[in-house]
Amino acid sequence: MTTGAVPRTSLAPTPVTASPAEPMRTADAVTAHTLLNCLIREVSAPEHQVTVDDDHLLLRLPRRGVLLRSRLRRASLIGAHRFHGPVQRLDDDAWVTVGWRELAGYIRDELELRTGVTNEEFLTQVADSRDTICTALEERACATPHADPYVASEQSLVFGHRFHPAPKARTGDPVDWLAYGPETGARFRLRHLAVRRHLVREEGDLHEMDALCPTADPGFAILPVHPWQYRLLRDHDRLREAMASGDVVDTGVSGPDLVPTASVRTLYHPDSNTFLKFSLNVRLTNCVRKHASYELSGAVALNRLLQPLFAELAGRFPGCVLLAEPGYRTLDAEGDTALLEGLGVIVRSGLRHHLRPGVTPLLAAAVADEYPTSTAHVSHLLARGDGDVLAWWNAYLRLLLPPALAAYFEQGVVLEPHLQNVVVGVDADGTPAQMFFRDLEGTKLLPGHHRRTLDDLPDDVGGPLTYDPERGWNRVAYCLLVNHTAEVLSALADLDPTLEPALWGLVRDHLAAYARTAAEPPRLRALLSGVPLPAKANLLLRWARRSDRHATYVPLPSPLGADFPREVIR
Repeated sequence: MTTGAVPRTSLAPTPVTASPAEPMRTADAVTAHTLLNCLIREVSAPEHQVTVDDDHLLLRLPRRGVLLRSRLRRASLIGAHRFHGPVQRLDDDAWVTVGWRELAGYIRDELELRTGVTNEEFLTQVADSRDTICTALEERACATPHADPYVASEQSLVFGHRFHPAPKARTGDPVDWLAYGPETGARFRLRHLAVRRHLVREEGDLHEMDALCPTADPGFAILPVHPWQYRLLRDHDRLREAMASGDVVDTGVSGPDLVPTASVRTLYHPDSNTFLKFSLNVRLTNCVRKHASYELSGAVALNRLLQPLFAELAGRFPGCVLLAEPGYRTLDAEGDTALLEGLGVIVRSGLRHHLRPGVTPLLAAAVADEYPTSTAHVSHLLARGDGDVLAWWNAYLRLLLPPALAAYFEQGVVLEPHLQNVVVGVDADGTPAQMFFRDLEGTKLLPGHHRRTLDDLPDDVGGPLTYDPERGWNRVAYCLLVNHTAEVLSALADLDPTLEPALWGLVRDHLAAYARTAAEPPRLRALLSGVPLPAKANLLLRWARRSDRHATYVPLPSPLGADFPREVIR
């Protein structure tokens, strides 16, 4: 008998908010809990203003002088708690309910006092995110999930990142994005521009894209354009001039339907098994999601370097795959940066030719979702097998941790294996069998390992491809252990909270096992001694109105040390 087996009757996620049939109430509750997560992690906990009191978590805003509480559904060893019911504020001797808007106002006031600066966008972005969630829930009530479980998992993330103050904030009115949002099960055809060859800038292998968008005229190349982006750029003066001269021809909307994945701007064609990653001049969470010029060339340079390196990793760690990004194409109209970056499209190879027989790919973020809306959730996967949580988790960690650690420590490659950048392949009984790493945008190199490659690149391409070792380690440790491992672990602990110490024990075992094979790297020795884990400070980043590359980190208590207390500190 295995001690990690969970009774089958418990293998269903516990509802923590109102039913999606009540979108407004659900959106309000999730938004409040998400703001609370950010406040605890980045403000109150680092200043020792958080405590657990029986079944409630209490936290104080030290500068604002406000005491808040929320009922705990489950306490977490690293402070990634689960909440149930409203957030409340102490008013004299009574606890009164605080709505998401009022809570956002308290956070704004606290951060103004803390930083000495204001951010007039903050409340609007929180409201935009809440409204997007509400609208998506309303639309999903009438929609049918995609028949392909992989596509359904990509389109299931209604609530977004639970440690971001505005995880679903989007530029524009819902009418601007409803037709293109993954949460609503959208599918649509692309706009196509025929571009004279002398105005085409491209690198790498583009045969997968050209198979989707063929042209019969050798003097032109077909440039697919996201229809939302076309609406945003169609009145650009230089583009209109090129169309008027015949150098660019709008051939209209045509071709097969593609489906948006979780990132919104990356589209997937299920039949050809090809991904196209577009620019979108739209702010999604932190950033306007367009390709910088150096990212286009950088993706191809990274792909050439990483494919043989990952082939080596796959030989050592069977089941790990890096999805290739073999080429890009864009419009280079007299050096117009807005068009060059705004119309750039990167090809990403698909999953199918890597999949082992009987394996189903699923987005890791859907597997770990606190508010599950698809059958990709870990509770459903466990229900397909024997329900042994620890055995399932052991298989997952074996696939996830060693290749990402080896990439950093041995190959000098900083991957970003956060939940949205990893696809998990599960076999018929729901057991993890393969791990697919994707998206080279955030992948960086340590200069000490790759000086010759970097020297061969233009400075404006090679420079942004590098991290120093400390910054690189913070990024790897955050994406791999805090954003990814801890969140899947949390979803498992929801099924049986008594297993959380054992789940963290398995993480430690896998880290220690890799460390022994890699001559005990000092950063891993420190991690195993219990040094704090680095958590990306999304709230502070958004308050400062800076992009992801300027992210800072806050320390989290680490359960990885051998002497870590295996209970919630009260």
